[in-house]
Amino acid sequence: MEYRPIHTRPVTRLTTLTAMLLVVVVGLLGWSPTAARPAVLPAPTLTTALMQPHASTTPIQHIVIMDKENRSFDSYFGTFPNANGAMTFTGVYGNVHPLNHQPDRLSGDIAHNHADADLAINGGKMNKFSKLQGAIQNGVDEADSQVYQSDIPNYWQYAQNFTLTDNFFSSIKGGSFANHIWSIAGEDDDVDGIPQCGTGCHGLPQKWGCDSPTGVTVEERHPDGTTEQVVPCFNFPTLGDSLDAAGVSWKYYAPNKGVQGYIWSTYDAVNHIRNGPDWQTNVVNYTDFLKDAQAGTLPAVSWLVETTKVSEHAPASICNGENWTVQQINAIMNNPALWPNTAIILVWDDFGGFYDHVPPPKGPNGQTMYGIRVPAMVISPYSSSQGNHVNHTFYTFSSMLKMVEDNWNLPALTDVDGQSNSLMLTQDFNQTPLPSLPLTQRTCPAFAGSEPPDANEDGD
Repeated sequence: MEYRPIHTRPVTRLTTLTAMLLVVVVGLLGWSPTAARPAVLPAPTLTTALMQPHASTTPIQHIVIMDKENRSFDSYFGTFPNANGAMTFTGVYGNVHPLNHQPDRLSGDIAHNHADADLAINGGKMNKFSKLQGAIQNGVDEADSQVYQSDIPNYWQYAQNFTLTDNFFSSIKGGSFANHIWSIAGEDDDVDGIPQCGTGCHGLPQKWGCDSPTGVTVEERHPDGTTEQVVPCFNFPTLGDSLDAAGVSWKYYAPNKGVQGYIWSTYDAVNHIRNGPDWQTNVVNYTDFLKDAQAGTLPAVSWLVETTKVSEHAPASICNGENWTVQQINAIMNNPALWPNTAIILVWDDFGGFYDHVPPPKGPNGQTMYGIRVPAMVISPYSSSQGNHVNHTFYTFSSMLKMVEDNWNLPALTDVDGQSNSLMLTQDFNQTPLPSLPLTQRTCPAFAGSEPPDANEDGD
């Protein structure tokens, strides 16, 4: 059964945030995004309706968003019982083939930006993944491949005991930059690419935000099909702003500058956060998450972004990434002050070039939305077991924001998150709370081949 998105209007701010837009528009007047880096802009000001501290509306006191890298649903959970998965793919010439068994590590990355997603989707036929750059590795079609339960046993344990969603689509047909922005803002200003070097710099920049080198721009693709290059430094309101105004604590845990994975520290691309006080107080090193979870000092809302080596972004080891995820989740589950009131959203940001059989529906920006299906789970004491632990509702990254907004009675940032299906639909607050499920990290398989150098492991 195909589930369609319920929101069809253009991405616009809702009335309660009109004041925010006015500040942004005034700040942007006179600035050409292709000309120079913008001056520091003031933080958008929320309306007074948000200025009182907000209590949670459910037993959930903590929501953690763990954003991992570059896997499609079928590549991880295509064989999961009761899920809408696939174990075969149809080739370009109409022949049906079994999906190859994917190794723990690939020898390289597979192309997965906007044009690559369009090529793979092929008008809904979903049959050109093998044509992507990097798809064929050592003579094997690794784009049309999947792992089995034995390859990711702990992820399967989470899915079997909590809630797996099999209709969760990345917001954008492309790589990490835009999809990570959606995870904090419910929009991306029509961005559909990753920051690239233009005049004055060379190679793939290692800073994807307001501190990126001069000459770095990113493509925006508007609903009418026109494109433009802009500096990757924006000033739209974010969920962090809503939480600040509501008196709800939050932190964004991500690699520091100079550490691989810093490109995924998305608040670096939001001017008033990157150049304001929240950058010092709310955007912190990803290694602090484990310490805060063990100490029971996690804020109400956390984002957790990892370093490249444990991100599962090809060619990084899936096993190493799963072990790291288990370590973080164990810290919550082993803390009796956290587990009873915490919901963990575990999601992968884009398809990474890997096969999925479900054509993405069109979103408000038909040029860029939606991207290919990705794995997502909600792990909490209230995760519903209905549907044999598989939830078939249509979700996107905006659904994560909607869950936070619902839980703390916050207004929507845009029409999209305002009309999205909330991941709160995965929760059943009438059930007996589920016990914690600490898992054991496993021994990872040896990599068959020479270890890729660190410089080539950063991803998009």
